[in-house]
Amino acid sequence: MSDTTRTMTLHVAVLAGLLALQFVLPAYHHGNLARVMVLASYAMGYNILFGYTGLLSLGHALFFAAGMYGMGLAVQHLGAGPLPALGAGLAAGVAVSAALGALALRTAGVAFMIVTLMFAQAGYLTVLYFGTWTRGDEGFVIAQAQRVLWGLDLSDPANRYFAALALFAACLLSVLWLVHSRFGRVLVAIRENEERTRMLGYDVFAHKLAAVILSGAMSALAGACYGLLFGYVGATFASVQYSIFPLLWVLLGGAGTVLGPLIGTLFMFYLIDLSSQVTTAYMLIAGVVLVALTLFAPQGLAGEVRARLWRWLP
Repeated sequence: MSDTTRTMTLHVAVLAGLLALQFVLPAYHHGNLARVMVLASYAMGYNILFGYTGLLSLGHALFFAAGMYGMGLAVQHLGAGPLPALGAGLAAGVAVSAALGALALRTAGVAFMIVTLMFAQAGYLTVLYFGTWTRGDEGFVIAQAQRVLWGLDLSDPANRYFAALALFAACLLSVLWLVHSRFGRVLVAIRENEERTRMLGYDVFAHKLAAVILSGAMSALAGACYGLLFGYVGATFASVQYSIFPLLWVLLGGAGTVLGPLIGTLFMFYLIDLSSQVTTAYMLIAGVVLVALTLFAPQGLAGEVRARLWRWLP
């Protein structure tokens, strides 16, 4: 069996498994998995920039929130339907990521990380400043009647799960295509040796800008879908923690792997969920586990599997 066949078989099996879980999971875990799939889509967007291009961003909450607020404000103040609202969220994410990329890519290394963090904080403060429209820290709820797409009520758990799965599948297949495309290989080359890639004649700045826009667009789409599927838009999703989360999810799952973001998001979600049932100091337990994983599985869970078992794993 060729590596391409193995790759496609594995990822189709993962999607089939997620589809099957829709019919067997109890209500609590059913809702959790829908949430995890949307957040994993956000992490996959982050992975394009960090895992494949080698650019460490601490400002991805700006893209996630741009998509969420682009969608939410279109519904709340313009009376837009779900599909046009999702389009507005995606457009907002593309515009914000293009602007940030054009400015932040003039820096490199630690400076890039700091600049992205500053832009994200500016976005968070903007949400608070325009509280008349955004409702600030309080946020706003999207009514059930405004969450009906093609006759399907997205507040219904089954419909919400299928919508989350459709989003995750689209992002997964897009990243899988990217990994095997010429463009994706150039991004990996930039990550490994930027100067040599430039010497080979590639426009490094243009490729990095395209990576920022692709990453921002996928993150914004995840943010728009999160707000629509779970019916809430709030400033929390623009805060620093939502820039740190995708970094942790990708590092835990395996940077530069297609399935790593899903594994990392699922692992961290349930690590916090289960430890919080044991003690109020659940973040201490989570912290110890995360440190142990960093020490003994530095390439992330999927990265270690690739290094030790399946070298063909993308």
